[in-house]
Amino acid sequence: MKTRGAIIRSTPGTYEVVEMDLDAPRRGEITVKMVASGLCHSDDHVALGDHAVGVYPICGGHEGAGVVVEVGPETTGFAEGDHVLFSFVAGCGRCRWCAKGLQNLCDRGAAIMTGSRPDDPTSFRLSLDGQPVAQTCGLSTFSEYTTVSTDSAVRVQDKSLPLEVLCLLGCGVGTGWGAAVNSAQVYPGQTVIVMGVGGIGINAVQGAAHAGAAHILAVDPVAFKRESALKFGATQAFSNMEEATEVARSLTNGQGADAAIVTVGVTTGEHIAQAFSAIRKAGVCVVTGLGMMTDVGIPISPMELTLYQKRLQGSLFGASAPSADIPWLIDLYTAGKLELDGLVTRTYTLDEVARGFEDMHAGQNLRGVIVF
Repeated sequence: MKTRGAIIRSTPGTYEVVEMDLDAPRRGEITVKMVASGLCHSDDHVALGDHAVGVYPICGGHEGAGVVVEVGPETTGFAEGDHVLFSFVAGCGRCRWCAKGLQNLCDRGAAIMTGSRPDDPTSFRLSLDGQPVAQTCGLSTFSEYTTVSTDSAVRVQDKSLPLEVLCLLGCGVGTGWGAAVNSAQVYPGQTVIVMGVGGIGINAVQGAAHAGAAHILAVDPVAFKRESALKFGATQAFSNMEEATEVARSLTNGQGADAAIVTVGVTTGEHIAQAFSAIRKAGVCVVTGLGMMTDVGIPISPMELTLYQKRLQGSLFGASAPSADIPWLIDLYTAGKLELDGLVTRTYTLDEVARGFEDMHAGQNLRGVIVF
């Protein structure tokens, strides 16, 4: 079929909407009519060239939800009319990592930015003028229709739930919430710093609050985001790490925060070093923000790392197991324990995708969402 979608022809570049050809689903695949897609900073990293991809042009988007319109042959577990969310990391369920419950580290992640099928680097589902178009994370949620592997899809049992907000569970919410709950392992009474409270960090604030942290210190230079953090569970908000670190130490008899979670949109080694210095002995610094792939080096003291027994912890998708954790987060949302509606600051049409990223750069959105 034909589908309209937003592509990047080369980097650095700007998303433009074109009409493409979309293949029908094959075995183990479904075709989905998109309802909504979040505008995530990772897609902006692709546009800016921070993240190298295998093939250009590439159709963007990896945080989305829609309705199944076709199911591939010999494909079980899905039917036409099903409501589905996408996980930006596929889970095969069979590799070593999936078997150990580390589904976010599935071996299929090695092909996440090749744009092709994970088992065949020459196999694509989108094309433009006869040439392959890569799919971001095997998904390309910036397209009116998309054909994806069932390994990347999670069914939504209750079709009355709004996909316009549930789509955020496919990346931003799970990444931030899990960074606090799974990676930092926050527990009641702790003091937590969240560095950067955009689309990821605001959910780290929610996760820390849900876990029972007594003090949640949000840090962001944008006043709108600091104000939003206080509504989502932060106890105090600051414009810089120096102030937050001083307050964390004042609350802990000079020790420092139990955890610092780095969710800065473009993360540098200096950001990580600031968060690392803000935590107590045996504390944890969780890093889920992304920066340039070529950047190397974090200016921290090896002696501080060893003698204070601090932990520096990476966190991909909040250390989630999407097929289990996405339904869990849906249940929390329906129970009123997880805020999703308030995360959507603005909605856009597909043709306004470039404007959405301009607003993100201007610090105007917690999350912008394309509604098809």
